[in-house]
Amino acid sequence: MSEKDETENEDLSAWGDALAEQADAEESGDDSSEADPWGDALSEQADAEAQAGVEPDDISSAAFDQLAAERGDGKNKVDLDVLLDIPVTLQLEIGRTKVSIRNLLSYTQGSVVEMDRLAGEPLDLLVNGTLIAHGEVVVVNDKFGVRLTDVVSPQDRIKKLK
Repeated sequence: MSEKDETENEDLSAWGDALAEQADAEESGDDSSEADPWGDALSEQADAEAQAGVEPDDISSAAFDQLAAERGDGKNKVDLDVLLDIPVTLQLEIGRTKVSIRNLLSYTQGSVVEMDRLAGEPLDLLVNGTLIAHGEVVVVNDKFGVRLTDVVSPQDRIKKLK
């Protein structure tokens, strides 16, 4: 028998002794202390295990037959219309830069902030923070827009997630 098994047996023995002592105190009518719900629960559990003949080291395996029977077989159609109305955040990124707080506080109207991209480079189109496409700025009816020049393939998006 290993040291671990001996320690576990000693622990179980100590629990059994404590439960027996508690049961003796309850039988003798010692009401000096208030009701102990934890002690009651432990003794009920010990009694139930003793009646069922369960040993402390017995381990039963979980049955997953019901889960396997309910597994989807791909015949049920998923209604994609439910997903089509979920809102997402669309962002356009023209570039990034790092500045100190001192420089940030010194910016005034008309200040120019230098970005890490060159003029004419495509913008990044991000959906919920994930790069989806590249594009260029266009003006349509006095409003800014983006013409997509390159859409990132789903395989490339998955590679970037890993």
